[in-house]
Amino acid sequence: MDAITRMRCFIQVVDSNGFSAAAREMGRSKALVSKYVGELEDELGVRLLNRTTRQVSMTEVGEAYYKEAVEILQRIDDLQASVQSSHQEVRGRLRVSAPRSMGDDMLNRAMMQFLVQYPEINLDLRLEDRFVDLVEEGFDLAVRVTQLEDSSLIARKIAPFRTVVCASQKTIETFGAPRVPADLASRPCIIDTNYRYKQNWAFQDSGERLSVAVKGPLEVNSAAAAREAALCSLGFLRTPLFFVKEDIDSGRLVTLLEDYEEPMRGIHAVYPHRRHLSAKVRAFVDFLVEWYSDKKACA
Repeated sequence: MDAITRMRCFIQVVDSNGFSAAAREMGRSKALVSKYVGELEDELGVRLLNRTTRQVSMTEVGEAYYKEAVEILQRIDDLQASVQSSHQEVRGRLRVSAPRSMGDDMLNRAMMQFLVQYPEINLDLRLEDRFVDLVEEGFDLAVRVTQLEDSSLIARKIAPFRTVVCASQKTIETFGAPRVPADLASRPCIIDTNYRYKQNWAFQDSGERLSVAVKGPLEVNSAAAAREAALCSLGFLRTPLFFVKEDIDSGRLVTLLEDYEEPMRGIHAVYPHRRHLSAKVRAFVDFLVEWYSDKKACA
């Protein structure tokens, strides 16, 4: 039995939290999976797993090995998928999850152009402001505008993006332009509850992170509604730049506190670990990278 197969068995046992579940997932017997993991430990001369009758947990060296093994196998799988996809047609059903705000804006236009370029794709696009479980809910990938914290996912950066505080000229004239982030605490703010920190807006001052508690006349889980509220002069808005860029370029909204914004984050395409990247997924992600690069609307 080769080292890669033993490595895969070990990773599956960790991911499945046990030998029985790993065996079912891999379509092998529990005894065989246990044997392969044991052979891997013998080959390495270390214990990777602590085993009890009730549970399995990684040793300290097992945790370090797991992290490196996952990356190694992902590179192997991606290489194989890349070679295979070069000989595959881009076709079939593609299930994508994305935030509503992105679907209402540039992503919507990008999707339609993708379908024009790849007419054999049947796109199932779900726009909803929640984090879907890609594996459990059967999605091929998700587009996310956030800092990524889930280590079970592989991510490819589609484009950089930054957030801005903005308001209409009427709002600024009525309430005054905030000179520092703390000034927002005493001004009406439009709160998009999809934003990670909701009523606590994060900024950066001389390299140090600070948070400002805000409140206002509207809390809504829709970036489109929040933008409309800002255009109606209901308060100050914190939102991704790409969503209000046309309003800023036209002068309908004005950016504020730019020197205090946090470093750029990213728009990412994410998909589960160790899933072979199909031709349709690879083509879709490549298309989005090129699309956003051409538009340069996020940064």
